[in-house]
Amino acid sequence: MRIAQRLIHCLLVPLSLLCLSGTAHAAAATPRDTVADVARSIQDHYYDVERAAQIGDSLRRAAAQGEFDRYTDPRDLATALTERIKSHDGHFRVNWLAPEQRGPAQAARPGSRPGPGPAPRVRIGAGPNLAEPVDYARRRNYGVHRVEILPGNLGYLDLKEFADFRFGEPRAPARVALEAALQLLASTDALIIDLRDNGGGSPASVGYLVSAFTPKGADIYSRFRWRDGDRIESTSEAPSDWYPTPRLDVPLYLLTSPRTASAAEALVYTLRNVGRATVIGETSAGAANPGAEIDAGNGFSVFVATGSPTSPITHRNWEGSGIAPDVAVPQREALRTAQTLALESLLKQGLRGGDAADTRWALDAVRAESASAPALVHADYTGQYDRMRVEAEAGRLYLRNGKRPQQPLAALERDLFYVVGDPSLRVRFERDRDGRVAALETLRPDGSSNRYRR
Repeated sequence: MRIAQRLIHCLLVPLSLLCLSGTAHAAAATPRDTVADVARSIQDHYYDVERAAQIGDSLRRAAAQGEFDRYTDPRDLATALTERIKSHDGHFRVNWLAPEQRGPAQAARPGSRPGPGPAPRVRIGAGPNLAEPVDYARRRNYGVHRVEILPGNLGYLDLKEFADFRFGEPRAPARVALEAALQLLASTDALIIDLRDNGGGSPASVGYLVSAFTPKGADIYSRFRWRDGDRIESTSEAPSDWYPTPRLDVPLYLLTSPRTASAAEALVYTLRNVGRATVIGETSAGAANPGAEIDAGNGFSVFVATGSPTSPITHRNWEGSGIAPDVAVPQREALRTAQTLALESLLKQGLRGGDAADTRWALDAVRAESASAPALVHADYTGQYDRMRVEAEAGRLYLRNGKRPQQPLAALERDLFYVVGDPSLRVRFERDRDGRVAALETLRPDGSSNRYRR
């Protein structure tokens, strides 16, 4: 069998792109033939030779007993095989694509260990014709989905995957995208990396990102034991090029979920093992072993783990168990929890003056998001205040400054609000002796303010 894609921590092409709709069947192969081919692919390539033989034998016995005979549609057979073998290793996955729909990017070709080369392109079948190749790595911005400065000067980096690049090529697009994100966040007081929807990718990106937060040359990187046919080889996830300006002291928070897998788990495992990051969310997937997609013939392929990492810190990995968070919360609450912990920690460090006030106001806003809103009568506040206007729409108050866009308001308490998305701007309403709102005042953390009469 031939390796169909280079080794990466986790195959990044969604299964839905490979298991296309259609009713064409693999022409000559029976389900038992296919099972035999899949079993042989696993036995020839799985990193653990003894377990590979056991898995292969188990599949062949099941096929001989007729367990797969009812799956006459190759798509159903691929799903059944995946369900049968994934309990042995989280990376196992069988795919099917009609041979006549396979474009050049899906033709089998020799594989290699992770690292060199651009991300693969996928050619999607469209009826009897082939669509143009889609460069998914580029169209997904090489995994860098969102970069943002959150209130309180917290950096936020949402990574959907770890795109591959070659070391020694400083202008490689995936490397440039990662470096650009880090540069945009270089002046933040703390950093949150969101891996809740990250299924893995390239060890090159993992090693490089780890080096952005740890000392150069530190012996913290996982070492891989690889099977290459009958040979066993060893490599390290340590980068060949080190990030030039690592931030060794910036507080770091990593968000995880059961979707966080493979290369994303590698980042979490390494940084958490050396006490460099706080992990927040839910236990990760537990898929440690990287591999490659093996062409099993007749349109079938199977993703097989051809290597296994070992941490120099723990002398093991996270396969099967996943990585338990330091702070366990439902994944939907992980970001807000990280913001709260980061802002609280920064305040404890002794910020002064306006910086402290700005951080405290950001913390007040985060806490207000999960607290019960005070009872308000919107009509008390709506109206014109000199050049300011307060409007009510769909149950929310908005501040409009002249011709500028509306700014939504959220209440901290009665008569005190903050601007949603910018808690550094507060609005306090003043009442007259009769209890009617007579003015509003805009407030800033540096103590400056402006007052506008109704």
